[in-house]
Amino acid sequence: MVDIHSHICYGVDDGSRSIEESLAMLQIAYEGGTTDIVATPHSDLKFHFRPELVRERIAEMQERIGDKIRIHRGCDFHLFFDNIQHCLADRSNYTINGKRYLMVEFADSSIPKTINDVFTSFLQRDITPVITHPERNALLMGRVPDMVRWVRSGCLIQVTGSSFTGRFGKMAEANARKLMDQNMVHFVASDAHDTEWRPPDLREARKIVEDGWGADKAVQLFETYPRIALTDEYIDCEDPDDVQEKKSFFGFLKKK
Repeated sequence: MVDIHSHICYGVDDGSRSIEESLAMLQIAYEGGTTDIVATPHSDLKFHFRPELVRERIAEMQERIGDKIRIHRGCDFHLFFDNIQHCLADRSNYTINGKRYLMVEFADSSIPKTINDVFTSFLQRDITPVITHPERNALLMGRVPDMVRWVRSGCLIQVTGSSFTGRFGKMAEANARKLMDQNMVHFVASDAHDTEWRPPDLREARKIVEDGWGADKAVQLFETYPRIALTDEYIDCEDPDDVQEKKSFFGFLKKK
């Protein structure tokens, strides 16, 4: 399997705190059947993203872990002005392996009013936004028709493996299943932060996906598409199902 979202790079964000913890996380991933894992430290207003430091620490971890598992670089990209402008100017510091795919995390509190323009700008520069764990974001789940449109425009969606297992609660689990039923999931990744609460072990999630949606779908989401994301190749995914946008008391939160 290929895990495209993890916080195994130590001392740079709220993930691994030491080289020892990073190595323990890598061992868990290896024992769980992961052959490749992407280190995606946060690039946001709280954690300053330093690409060169990330490269150095990936090289250190790779040397220590050997050839058990291959480590790739990326980031957990947040949508604020300077970040967006820097990425548009040079995607290589932010995207997976400096190629096409960019892991994009939305804040829990707001969705940028200019998000359609931002995604268009990314796509025009051969940057494919991968929306991370929308099943855990109430605002995004209130905008599923928008996510359908974003996917049809060229964006992709990554769900957290442990959402399927109930680790993030019943709502996240139900949301993950809903997105699967609508052909709205393209990657399942660990979003691992440690060895206990959020480890990089995808085995249970894969079994749930295989049992619920078939072996071919599990191969696609845990192997085929994630492996393509390590390259500059384009993923030609299925068209998502249309959904009816429901009116609610919180409708004023939705984009007019």
